[in-house]
Order: sequence, then structure tokens, then C-alpha cells
Amino acid sequence: MTSLISLDAELPKEETIPTIDFGLLVNGTPDQRSAMVRLLATACEDWGFFMLVNHGIQDKLRDEMLEAFKALFDLTDDEKGSYIGAHVLDPIRIGSGFNLKTDTGKYSRHYAKIFVHPEFHSVPKPLNFRNISKEYSDYTRAIGLELLKAVWEGLGIEENRVADALKLRSCFQILVGNLYPPYPKPDFELGFAPHSDHGLFTLLYQNGINGLQIMHKERWIYVKPVPNSIMVNTGDHLEIVSNGKYKSVLHRAVLNSEMVRMSIVTVIGPSLDVIVEPIADLVNTDCPAVFRGLTYRDYLEHQQSNSLVEKGALNLVRLHTDH
Repeated sequence: MTSLISLDAELPKEETIPTIDFGLLVNGTPDQRSAMVRLLATACEDWGFFMLVNHGIQDKLRDEMLEAFKALFDLTDDEKGSYIGAHVLDPIRIGSGFNLKTDTGKYSRHYAKIFVHPEFHSVPKPLNFRNISKEYSDYTRAIGLELLKAVWEGLGIEENRVADALKLRSCFQILVGNLYPPYPKPDFELGFAPHSDHGLFTLLYQNGINGLQIMHKERWIYVKPVPNSIMVNTGDHLEIVSNGKYKSVLHRAVLNSEMVRMSIVTVIGPSLDVIVEPIADLVNTDCPAVFRGLTYRDYLEHQQSNSLVEKGALNLVRLHTDH
């Protein structure tokens, strides 16, 4: 059996992943905010990934959210009911792998995906799940939207025009819980295959067990989070809106031989029925559009209904230009 992980050269020594201080971004002096906006622009362009510190989400709430997802995964299949194997656009879906109908490999991952905005949904059990997930979702949505304001500022785009074009006041938000069981030979199976995310930003918090790797300069980098940080990565729709200036990051989950790894993921995207295309300010004769417009709903359904092949979903909207 061939190792999936050791196919790469030895992992490089720890590199410095950008760290954004959210407190300075939203409450700092004008100079401090400007510095964070510039650092965020660099992170989006060079890494597609960064750590977010001083974000204001209390450890207690994050731990309660992890425990609520753990209790959800511990329910019987009868209790999970019709949520198992639901359609990709159903507001609550529970399953394993990526999509059992299309998975071409085996992935040791259990998930629960719940739409929480613009309409809030929740599972009936565990009983405390609704209140905890509502509070957690409200916090992460506010953070995501503030980060996007800084992104538009860094791109030199007027914030309200972008917010109106993407209908961010009714943005789509999905809350995902992932559980990766221990695997005796973690080098021979992935928790989750290399992929990029739909949406604009993904915010991720984990239970202290590392397993996330990102592709940087054609090498896989182990992510070792700064204490109390949230990990944030760029999504396909930020790549589309920025006309390719910011690239969605390729990432994967590797397994642990002894410990269960859990993560809470929040995806922030445009309104589902918005046609997402490059912002007009970033398109000109020297920099033509590299993506065509498509509704976020259609893109999401396409990506979630087909086999996961790295950033292959972007080919649905990619224009063939010399740019």
C-alpha cells in the first residue's frame, strides 16, 4: 500500500502564516487598521489563509459548540432521521466522506451541515444545539462580514457597492461540524481530500488536534494554530469576485492515529441567488474577466453534487483567456 502523505517531500520547517489582529482591525487607530488591511490583502494574495486573533469569541462558546456537535454525532441513525443522505441544498444534511454518491476515494470524515443564514435552521437534538449554534453563528457571521469590508478596502472597492452586488445583508452562511476518527495508519488514508471551499471566507476552529494542511508554493504545510485563534481561508467566490487576484486555497485534512479530531467550520458567501462574477472595477482591457457569472446556488449545487477534485469546480465558470 502506498502512503498518501509521504508522496510529498519532507514537510518544510514551520513557515510563518499571517496573523490578523481582529481587535486592531475594527477598534484600532486608523494607522493600526490600515496596517491590518494591508496585511490581510497580502495574506489573501500570497497565502489564501491566515490566523485570526482577538476575535472576541469566548473559549466557552467555542467549546460548547464542539460538544454540541459531538452530541449530535453520538445520536443514533434513527434520531438523525431524514437528515442522513439529504439533498445537497437541503438545509440540514448529515453524512460521511464528502458525497457518498460521488466519492471516488475513502475519506474518514463524518459531517453535519446546517444552513444558518439568512434563515436559521437547527436540529431538534441535542436540546441545547439551537441556542448554542445561533449564538456561535451570529458571532462568526459578524466577524466574516467585517473581514470582507477590509478586503474590499484593500482592493480599493467601495464597500456598499460590493455588499449590494453580493446581497451580503442576506448572505448565505452554513455551519459545519466535522469529526475525524483515529486511524491506525494515518499515512495511508486522508480525512478529507485536497479541495477548495465555495463561498468567500471559511472560518475554522478545531479541538486542539492538528490535521489541517494547506498548499503553499506547491508544498503541503501543516497548520499549527496560534492559541485561541480562528483559522480563515479564502473561498472560490473570493477568487471569482477579485477576478483571480486572490486565489482560493487548496487544503486537506490528515488523520491522527490516536486522537479524534473535530472542527467547526463556518462558510460565509453571497446570497444564494446572486449571480457572482468579477467586480467591474477589477476588469479592464489589461485585465479581462477570467470568470463568467453564475448564481451561487448553482455553483454550490454543482460542487457539492460531483466528485471532489481539488479546485475543479472553478472550471465551471472559468473563461479561457490569455490572462
